[in-house]
Amino acid sequence: QVHLLESGGGLVQAGGSLRLSCVASGSIFSIAVMGWYRQAPGKQREHVATINSGGSTNYADSVKGRFTISRDNTKNTVYLQMDSLKTEDTAVYYCRYMITTPGYWGRGTQVIVSS
Repeated sequence: QVHLLESGGGLVQAGGSLRLSCVASGSIFSIAVMGWYRQAPGKQREHVATINSGGSTNYADSVKGRFTISRDNTKNTVYLQMDSLKTEDTAVYYCRYMITTPGYWGRGTQVIVSS
């Protein structure tokens, strides 16, 4: 069993920055892929960014150049640095831990970007 706890969400003005953190606990393996997904009101959950154990990253086109995912395996933590935030980034952001699908999900942290 793996537990994920996200933090760092909040209210920010457009153009601002936030840093999300997700701490994993339980039966953790550093080979897992970890990632961030988001779900806006009335929309399906979508991929934002993922990072594998070797540090290779993958981003949604909508966040490329603005968001940066990183991980610290010594702390079982994955981060999402979000810069140049836009109102359309408003969503609940979920952390995901995957060795095999579907993996594990956190409960999410709310990000609201005001104009």
